[in-house]
Amino acid sequence: MASRRVVLCALLAAMMTVLQVAMSPLPNIEPVSLLVLVYALVFGRDVFYIIFTFILLEGLVFGFHLWWVSYLYVWPLWGLAVLLLGRGREKGPLLWAAASGAFGLSFGALCALPYLAGGPWAAFSYWAAGIPFDLVHCGGNFFLTLALERPLCRVLSLARDKMK
Repeated sequence: MASRRVVLCALLAAMMTVLQVAMSPLPNIEPVSLLVLVYALVFGRDVFYIIFTFILLEGLVFGFHLWWVSYLYVWPLWGLAVLLLGRGREKGPLLWAAASGAFGLSFGALCALPYLAGGPWAAFSYWAAGIPFDLVHCGGNFFLTLALERPLCRVLSLARDKMK
């Protein structure tokens, strides 16, 4: 059973990487936020194995630069937020879409933190220059999540249940 879990986590991380690269021509419209949300809802804490494998793959594909450092905390933070928000009763798609949109809007500010090494103005200018992209990220996350969260959760829940 442990080997199935490892293979599944690796496969889901690879799928996230491939989909992100495939959608890279669209500025800041990406499936990663949605997939982290769905993976967290369906697989619980195993989402962190998927996230850190994805982060490693991103570094291998695009290089290990300063932006990569922010991925070490931004994506796990989103996974944790979903796990905490997902506790309790069933949430509607509108709540998940709003949360995903808020995450997209805050993405630039979160990614600006490593740039504090250059001083507060370096971090601020990095964040401010990316606000238009954060707005697109917000909208993309909102609509992708609104449209796809429920069907993806259903399909992955079936796959998870068949593995047991």
